Amino acid sequence: MGVRGPIRRWKGYGKPKRAELYFRWSLYLMALFMPPVNLLVAASPENPTQYGRVIQLALVLSLASTLVTLRAYRTSLDHYLKRPSEYLRWLAVNASLTVVGSWALLLLGPAGSGPSRPGGPPFTAVLTTTLLCAAVGPASVGLSLPRACLGGLGLMVLILPAMLLAGINPAIIAGLLIGASIGLFLLMCSCRSFAWVTAIVWELDAAREAQSRLAVAEERLRFSRDLHDVMGRNLTTVALKSELAVQLARRGRPEAADQMAEVQRIAQESQREVRDLIRGYRTADLHAEAIGARAVLRSADVVCEIDLGEDADRLPTPVQSVFGWVIREATTNVLRHSEAGHCLIRLHREDGRAVLELENDGVPAVPFPSQGGGTGLHGLRERLAAHGGELTVPAAAPGTFRMLAAVPL
Repeated sequence: MGVRGPIRRWKGYGKPKRAELYFRWSLYLMALFMPPVNLLVAASPENPTQYGRVIQLALVLSLASTLVTLRAYRTSLDHYLKRPSEYLRWLAVNASLTVVGSWALLLLGPAGSGPSRPGGPPFTAVLTTTLLCAAVGPASVGLSLPRACLGGLGLMVLILPAMLLAGINPAIIAGLLIGASIGLFLLMCSCRSFAWVTAIVWELDAAREAQSRLAVAEERLRFSRDLHDVMGRNLTTVALKSELAVQLARRGRPEAADQMAEVQRIAQESQREVRDLIRGYRTADLHAEAIGARAVLRSADVVCEIDLGEDADRLPTPVQSVFGWVIREATTNVLRHSEAGHCLIRLHREDGRAVLELENDGVPAVPFPSQGGGTGLHGLRERLAAHGGELTVPAAAPGTFRMLAAVPL
């Protein structure tokens, strides 16, 4: 059960959340690799045995730096994604630990190359380089790249006196700083790219949500425009004729009754036009909805396969309308509640009934939201029930949602 829990949570996440976790843990692994690397360097058999305490100090600093670096990566990525975080505090703590730890290692460690390591750098200088990587990596995520570069350069300047005091050969120091500069720049570019791609994924998801909201807003605007075109002229006429009838009535003219009768006629005509408008708005054409669903899903990178056969045109108009509503609601559910890559819409006859089958993949492991009593499917059940039909959600393969709408013929 303990193993299945994280797996179910992972499957329940959307693609943006999965991408963020992937890149976030890629950053974390950079910090988690530091203790094993330092252990291999410090515990090398070539190191003198009298530096056991220095090796212990190096491992303690490595573990402490790893914990602080993990926190710095987390808060810095949250800040890059425009979430509230205390990234500056943890970046400052990480940089301070790097400088203090490097001075402690260099001043307490072996000085110079020595006879035991002819021509090679002291292992404390190598450990100092790993501490620099631990400090610069999160800074490249939380700060801008130029500021992160200046910060890394500042850390090297602060550590340089400790290297000189430790008696390390200047040529070795120059080689270490040049190699560290190149390595740190590549590390900063990698960390920054991880954060950048994560932000892009969330922006694309937000754009997809905005596209759905704009589609709804556009439909509302269309309806309001049609309603204005129908009612605007008639209401203006009603207002003018009512004002004229009032003036005629005040003068005792019999034409006032004729004007009010005209107002009544225009009001009845307006009522009929509004009913026709609403009826047309509420009517969903089967073929039009199928073509529209394919276009909308294709814009969301979902392959939509439609098979209405030859029975679609033979169905009664009310049945075609209710099936059109089923396709419209199913398309909305696919876009809102799944990460589908393929969708199937198929119409066929079965046992004297017209059956519309809709199926899509990319459903999270958690229960499909519309199965939990959502108003969308509830409204479809009411529409189908008005024609003696029913809506069922049979069991499907894992990660797949299947819906059947059946109407007797």
